[in-house]
Amino acid sequence: QVQLVESGGGLVQAGGSLRLSCAASGRTFSDYTMAWFRQAPGKEREFVAFISYSGGSTYYADSVKGRFTTSRDNANKAMYLQMNSLKPEDTAVYYCAARSSHTSGSSGSYSWHWYHDWGQGTQVTVSS
Repeated sequence: QVQLVESGGGLVQAGGSLRLSCAASGRTFSDYTMAWFRQAPGKEREFVAFISYSGGSTYYADSVKGRFTTSRDNANKAMYLQMNSLKPEDTAVYYCAARSSHTSGSSGSYSWHWYHDWGQGTQVTVSS
């Protein structure tokens, strides 16, 4: 099991940028495939971005492609989400998630059910 803590959320105007961080503790971070999800009020938790255990493979939801970039630093047990050109519809609580896996990609990875460990979330609010 790995413990996850997100940070970096806040209030930003449309068109602005934020960088979220996910700090991990516990087991070997490089053994974990990671992802970002988000959940807006009244909506289901949705996939945002995936990054493989090595960082060599990433993919994104169509709604954020070209605007968001995820990366990881295995030596420092951290994952990041750089969010640019933010829109009001990006407003949500953002979560990082982990699964002990060495996969570089899986159809299951788009579903929040696939992940075993979660952070507490960080609020991102984009004003128009």
